[in-house]
Amino acid sequence: MKKLSLFMAVLVLSFNVTAKEWKNIRIGVEGAYPPFSQTEADGTVTGFDIDIANALCEQMKAKCTLVKQDWDGIIPALMARKFDAIIATMDITEERKKKIAFTDKYQHIPARFVALKGTEYTPTDEFMKGKNIGVQRATSMDLYISDNFPSAKIKRYGSADEAYLDLKASRLDYVMADSAAITGGLLEKDGGDKFEFVGPKLNDPKWFGEGAGIAIRKQDKDLAAQFNAALKEIRANGVYKKIQDKYFTFDVYGS
Repeated sequence: MKKLSLFMAVLVLSFNVTAKEWKNIRIGVEGAYPPFSQTEADGTVTGFDIDIANALCEQMKAKCTLVKQDWDGIIPALMARKFDAIIATMDITEERKKKIAFTDKYQHIPARFVALKGTEYTPTDEFMKGKNIGVQRATSMDLYISDNFPSAKIKRYGSADEAYLDLKASRLDYVMADSAAITGGLLEKDGGDKFEFVGPKLNDPKWFGEGAGIAIRKQDKDLAAQFNAALKEIRANGVYKKIQDKYFTFDVYGS
């Protein structure tokens, strides 16, 4: 009888866990990767990721609180329960999936190199030997450069904006980032007309994963399911496209 009671208690507990509805959600955002997220003069955070987060929360009828967090510490902060999810253009990669889980993708944009106009580029380690390449550390781009151009002088930054500043100051030969982020964070800014993309679009799943997804703790599968359902709804009802068209002139969701 005791064994049966214990079994029933476990079943009830399991049902309660899987049936949990998230009505108060804390979302980690970066605030330093325009046009996906940027910090305004008044301290508010705006951008594509922010609008997507708000749209998903509205669809889920959940109260969401955005928590600004530097990129370097964003996964540790998730694991420490500083927030419940990350919406910060984080690529879904096998390496990250060892620590955390992801929803379905909500965008998939290739990475690219940018350099001063007229700069030559050949995608070989021999050509890049001794070249100064800037990248935001702990990103998919960082991994790609480390694996493919070990002979280059790789300079890692806390944010892409810091790398753009050094590129403008001629302290870097190239910067690698998400192509849309380069457009919004450098090419469309003052002085951006001096720079251009070099080389092909890069989206090999080995380094860049399956696109960007919402990161969650592995045990919070119920939260992932709610996000996935909401994402399907905002793509179907036109909300996603309305947000996309506010920031981009192309399909950021990908095939």
